[in-house]
Amino acid sequence: MADLFDTPDATAQPQASRPLADRIRPATLAEVIGQAHVLGPEAPLGAMLAAGSLSSLILWGPPGVGKTTIARLLADATSLCFVQISAIFSGVPELRKVFEAARLRRQQGRGTLLFVDEIHRFNKAQQDGFLPYMEDGTIVLVGATTENPSFELNAALLSRAQVVVLERLSLADLERLAQRAEQALGQALPLTAQAREALLEMADGDGRALLNLIEQLAAWKLQAALDTAALSSRLMRRAAKYDKSGDEHYNLISALHKSIRGSDPDAALYWFARMLEGGEDPRFLARRLTRMAIEDIGLAEPAAQAQCLHAWQVYERLGSPEGELALAQAVIYLALAPKSNAGYAAYGAARAEARRTGSEPPPKHILNAPTKLMKDQGFGAGYAYDHDAEDGFSGQNYFPEGMRRPLLYQPVERGFERELKKRLEWFAKQREKRGG
Repeated sequence: MADLFDTPDATAQPQASRPLADRIRPATLAEVIGQAHVLGPEAPLGAMLAAGSLSSLILWGPPGVGKTTIARLLADATSLCFVQISAIFSGVPELRKVFEAARLRRQQGRGTLLFVDEIHRFNKAQQDGFLPYMEDGTIVLVGATTENPSFELNAALLSRAQVVVLERLSLADLERLAQRAEQALGQALPLTAQAREALLEMADGDGRALLNLIEQLAAWKLQAALDTAALSSRLMRRAAKYDKSGDEHYNLISALHKSIRGSDPDAALYWFARMLEGGEDPRFLARRLTRMAIEDIGLAEPAAQAQCLHAWQVYERLGSPEGELALAQAVIYLALAPKSNAGYAAYGAARAEARRTGSEPPPKHILNAPTKLMKDQGFGAGYAYDHDAEDGFSGQNYFPEGMRRPLLYQPVERGFERELKKRLEWFAKQREKRGG
């Protein structure tokens, strides 16, 4: 008789009592839905398996795309013992036990694939603890993370493991998964065509989320098909993947910025709305919009900065949700404004020039001479007062003596900068005439 501490064999459980996700779990890598870009014959993992060699890996991707399943099937395909731990619940004592068991297993002629879920939650010292066991072949490490490994994993670990990027499941992938679920359930989902599409969209690229939704749907034992409205009233859409301090935060603000730079107001509004729906602070967006006005529009449309500042002020006065409309209008204005980064580039060039020639003094003729000694030293001598010059322009040199005159500000032929370019060219011609 089994005692209290025996672990039941999952295969011995009644099929109906097992979760749907477990019942339809792929038995081979060929059955995995999605991720063809890493599992195909010419793809990284496919090529490794074809060569009969598996190196340590970091599987990076969003939730519900098959990281655990792929790791388990890689172990099966290479005849390695599959051992799974979670960085959330494991510490140094648990790791030592795992490494010792892997060492003994290796002495008996069998390797170990150690799958570490949420590996980014281990600190640097714990991550370093894997290194000697990876190097001597005691374990093949397969780590799973939803966070950017470049930021969350230390360089030593990354140098010994190949990062494999997994993608969210497409609607076509989710449809294949739904069909596999229907086969396991022995019945079609009681949904209209439009409701079925809505169900797939609710999963938002997460296969596990889709199977959970289907399991709920099957439990209702419906006799008639649900339409989209009835389905939405019974099921909640999966919350959009968004972390205000993680990769999605930076990915979406980058998408917003580049959509505005690319003069696409519809795309810009979409990413703006995505961030708000994810819970982003509108003040952060107001600040970033103002930066975009300076960096990508500049003097091609001087009013763009004012538009952003006014929208920011309106938001502070009205609050949410009314104030967010002012920010949305600023998004549209920036997207449709003429673009120029000439001021941004000129500032960067000026800083570089200042670092290169940072000890050069100003020419003496533009220095004030409040004392007799300074006058005797030539301070202020020969200074031409521009208001007394023809056209209000003397053409004098204002750079350090002997310094090559740099060309820093180069306006574009767009928006108000077209006018500024004309002025700049006129001053350059006058300076050349007057020897400045």
